[in-house]
Amino acid sequence: MDPVAGIGLRSPHLAEIAREKPATGFLEIHAENYLAGSPARQTIEHLRRDYEFSVHAVGLSLGSAEGLDEKHLDRVAGLIERLEPQLVSDHLSWSVAGGRYFNDLLPLPYTEESLAVVVRNVQRLQERLGRRVSIENPSCYLAFEHSILSEPEFLAEVARRSGCGLLLDANNIFVTAHNLRLDPADWLAPLPADAITEYHLAGHAVNYADGERVLIDDHGSHVSDAVLDLFGEIVRRYGKRPTLVEWDTDIPALDVLLDEARRAERVLMAGRADARAA
Repeated sequence: MDPVAGIGLRSPHLAEIAREKPATGFLEIHAENYLAGSPARQTIEHLRRDYEFSVHAVGLSLGSAEGLDEKHLDRVAGLIERLEPQLVSDHLSWSVAGGRYFNDLLPLPYTEESLAVVVRNVQRLQERLGRRVSIENPSCYLAFEHSILSEPEFLAEVARRSGCGLLLDANNIFVTAHNLRLDPADWLAPLPADAITEYHLAGHAVNYADGERVLIDDHGSHVSDAVLDLFGEIVRRYGKRPTLVEWDTDIPALDVLLDEARRAERVLMAGRADARAA
């Protein structure tokens, strides 16, 4: 896929996009929203004729020690086979344990044991899909005391051992760096450029806990200037990649989202954040 900016396709915009066919680099869907046959699924399949697609899963639970749910994996594989997207991804997280599903992206310790689990699950996913997938860095609000690797070191090693790609979410890096008091430049340093396949951008909220300022990855607002500054640094460091703007809560009019994608694309093409308002 060309290094262009696209938007996350959410249900409030589905009919308008199908009708108006607005110009945007690509569309990304959450896999779990379209696993069953439905009018929405049919619309997505029709849109595939006009747009390049990325499929972003949220429920494969790549960090689960019990392995992947093969029935769920088969359903995701069926969607991938039908849409033939340019990019496929999920998160460095877990959401299934003991046969129970938790509707969240939960963190895991960055240990050798966790690394073996994630690599095994990613390899199984790639084997079933017959293609390379990418793993996204999550937003973090705490760190495990017994982690032996940093998050980027862990991601780099998953990529090395499994051959998967890495999806860098600039907002998640910004949120994690603030909450865990890290330097974003240090966070980026261990990552192999040749593994990076895609970038994500989104908005975040500010909250307070015990008097401390905490950033929440809520995908409910414009991409902040600070995140775009970081994105510009990422592009300078690693080069241009397909870039997605996500907006999942308090979803605005489609024109607002398209404007955000154009703003991101200016930074992407120029490789510097001061291009965002050009």
